[in-house]
Amino acid sequence: MVSIPASFPDVIKKKIRVIGVPLDLGQQRRGVDMGPSAVRVAGLEAKLEALGHEVEDGGNIAVTLPEQKNFGDEHSRYLREITATCTKLADEVLTALEEDKTPLSIGGDHSIAAGSVSGVAEYYRREGQHIGLIWIDAHSDINTPETSPSGNVHGMPLAALMGLNGLDPLANLYDWTPKIRPENCVLVGIRDVDMAEKENIRKTGVEFFTMRDIDERGMRTVMEEALRMAGRGTVGYHISLDMDWVDPEDAPGVGTRVPGGATYREAHLAMEIIADHGRMTSMDIVEVNPVIDEYNRTAELAVELASSAFGKKIL
Repeated sequence: MVSIPASFPDVIKKKIRVIGVPLDLGQQRRGVDMGPSAVRVAGLEAKLEALGHEVEDGGNIAVTLPEQKNFGDEHSRYLREITATCTKLADEVLTALEEDKTPLSIGGDHSIAAGSVSGVAEYYRREGQHIGLIWIDAHSDINTPETSPSGNVHGMPLAALMGLNGLDPLANLYDWTPKIRPENCVLVGIRDVDMAEKENIRKTGVEFFTMRDIDERGMRTVMEEALRMAGRGTVGYHISLDMDWVDPEDAPGVGTRVPGGATYREAHLAMEIIADHGRMTSMDIVEVNPVIDEYNRTAELAVELASSAFGKKIL
């Protein structure tokens, strides 16, 4: 019988720091605050260690509960509290990079990305370098308080990172904005975009690939082009993965379900291509909601996709 090694020599070994962010203030459906626990229960640390990585769990960022505060402005609900959490996360991410560790942030709703991306961008700004951003999501999350139909900040983090008006506290972490140049920001797999968001996408000039692009051109072509765009003139790119990007058939436990997403294999292929390129600086996995999940399927898939992004292959 052939002995199969626990890890493979072509996996580039990393020191990974897991940072939990149990934030659900960015939306009104409860449950994503339990996402970090669900992902941990699904074996995140053990699966990454099996690939040969050194994994350290940095615990959870302290988060205000919605019952403790008034939501404030109805056009940007809990913006002050979300900014406070993202500030803490940004500092944790920055510290991880300073210690030569790859930050893997697990949410929580997608508003946490304003913090994680800011921390990465600040670290490399101090080195005189820029980063790219791959935003893998059913939604573009580029609403502002003025354009949002709901006032939920989980639909606004990309707008904050691009420095759009109305999100000044969140946009100005570390006192500078925008965090990403539009030519290095790429939306992948979007399929549910508000009318006002379409104008914001055009106004900022960010790059994008819709699910139609994936249908017509295939995941490989789309990902290769997206990584080229995010990587041009940058030290590498942050991957922000919202689990609602995957079709609800495979990821039922997410904050905002949208039919017609990436299939199980398409999702893995995207992560495998990211690993092949070897330029991922950091990663988020967000919007896992165990309250509406089926036997923790979505959290288990999140762990599988993280494993693929960090180098797991079929052979």
